[in-house]
Amino acid sequence: MVNLSFDNREGYIWYNGNIVDWRTANVHVLNHGLHYASCVFEGERAYNGKIFETQQHTTRLFKSAESLDMIIPFTENDIIEAKNVLLKKNSLIDAYVRPVVWRGSEMMAVSAQITKINVAIAVWEWPSYFDPDQKMQGIKLDIAKWKRPSPECGPVHAKAAGLYMICTLSKHEAEAKGYSDALMLDYRGQIAEATGANIFFKMPDGKLHTPLADCFLDGITRRTVIGLAKASGIEIVERKIMPEEMADAEECFLTGTAAEVTPVQSIGDYKFTPGEICLKLTDAYNKLVNEK
Repeated sequence: MVNLSFDNREGYIWYNGNIVDWRTANVHVLNHGLHYASCVFEGERAYNGKIFETQQHTTRLFKSAESLDMIIPFTENDIIEAKNVLLKKNSLIDAYVRPVVWRGSEMMAVSAQITKINVAIAVWEWPSYFDPDQKMQGIKLDIAKWKRPSPECGPVHAKAAGLYMICTLSKHEAEAKGYSDALMLDYRGQIAEATGANIFFKMPDGKLHTPLADCFLDGITRRTVIGLAKASGIEIVERKIMPEEMADAEECFLTGTAAEVTPVQSIGDYKFTPGEICLKLTDAYNKLVNEK
């Protein structure tokens, strides 16, 4: 199933309050979300039939929509209930969950005050984001030429579709070189994140250092892992990190809904050894999300 095109699958999608056949959940080519990136979304995971942190993801979806001047015509409870109904309707236990909100086709110009705000939710089986055999050995990252923009350039704390254009370009270039992903710096030249995941480093002081999320998404998995680390007695330092500091880092890993906790063995010419902290937090996260 994972090799099928996403427009040609069996199953059901929740679309503006109705459950419809997967193949009929279509939009017109002249919709504002496609042409002007007025679109926000979430990426969530269901484990054992339970969507992890579904309330946090739903709240962020609404905040992201508000950042793009879109009012979702449903309540948070409506969306949470729809996600759970959809999992059962599609007979899925472990799955990826994708709510998406976009402006419709009523206007086709930059200005779009009267466009309808559409909402859809899809769920599907989701394998490991990275090669499972490679994951625990640590993945390899390139260093992207594209940078995360300044907060003055857009709603950088929203999970907005337009902000991912440079992520796609960075990941494509990295994969063409044989890497799994790319590290992105921010507009100041400081370490920001990977193309779809936050990043952590174990430094010689024994603490976990992670960039301040002041111009990119403060991931829900990021916050979860910070909580797990603190509960394990690992001190967290959130600060500005320059690329050259990676020379001193002993361990490195990514966090994200898709990536979960993924060790990193290299970023460009910088090398790391997945060790005790990576393994401890990987195990702690897996136990947490699989709680029944």
